[in-house]
Amino acid sequence: MAVYRRGYQRYRGATTGPLARFLVLPRFAWARLLEQKIVVVILALSVFWPLACAGFIYVSNHADLWPGLSKDLTKFLAIDGGFFHVFMATQATVAVILSAFAGPNLIAPDLANNALPLYFSRPLSRSGYVLARMLVLVGLLSPITWVPGLLLFAMQTGLAGWDWFRANWMLGVAVFAGFVLWIVLVALVAMACSAYVRWRIVAGALVLGFFFILAGASELINNVLRVDWGYFFNPVKSIEQIWRAMLGVPLARGPEAMGSVIAVLAMAGLLLTVLYRKLRPVEVIR
Repeated sequence: MAVYRRGYQRYRGATTGPLARFLVLPRFAWARLLEQKIVVVILALSVFWPLACAGFIYVSNHADLWPGLSKDLTKFLAIDGGFFHVFMATQATVAVILSAFAGPNLIAPDLANNALPLYFSRPLSRSGYVLARMLVLVGLLSPITWVPGLLLFAMQTGLAGWDWFRANWMLGVAVFAGFVLWIVLVALVAMACSAYVRWRIVAGALVLGFFFILAGASELINNVLRVDWGYFFNPVKSIEQIWRAMLGVPLARGPEAMGSVIAVLAMAGLLLTVLYRKLRPVEVIR
């Protein structure tokens, strides 16, 4: 048969599975991020605080080796919600710094090189693209957040026994759920900044500014207007109130836990809207 008589025929051969296609973007992104020395350095430095907390847990469970401890010192050595709150607050700060260096390289190169039409011409939707890029930061931030948090919880359970676990199992759930919520918010901020600012340094500064500038702006609103609802614009304060409620720690000055949840959901919805408006395979300019 002549070549010009051969019509188009759909490919019917072997194809990769949906999961394998979905993991292509995170796999290459992780390899590219780990080539950056600053990312590796931050990951290495993030290990020291969990190791210090592990040493604190060991000392707390062997306090009987030092008789005559005062009640205040014994209370200080207790492993409770306050201990995990301090651990989470420190690692959350490290997660923001790490996302400021890793996040700007997620979406900006695809927009700069007009790669979105190539991605979306394949069986990959905008939702799948966003989830794949978010998975990059989830995989990068998990080893410094909820993974060491659950290891510390398991260490405390092994040293204190199952009676402590039965009385405090909600702390483990709070550590995992609290860190997952923080990672999702940080990932959305990093991706939104990467989508709108193509300069890496400016995008990283914008990630940090989202958290620190909004924190300062909320304090300014509260002090000038003498109100407390300004904290709704502070993502760090909102997340902290949620963590305190889950860990059983007294709430600080600011909105209640339910109000903080609504504020965080509103921020996440706004960031998703920003992403979906920017991630367009074809843009018509009139």
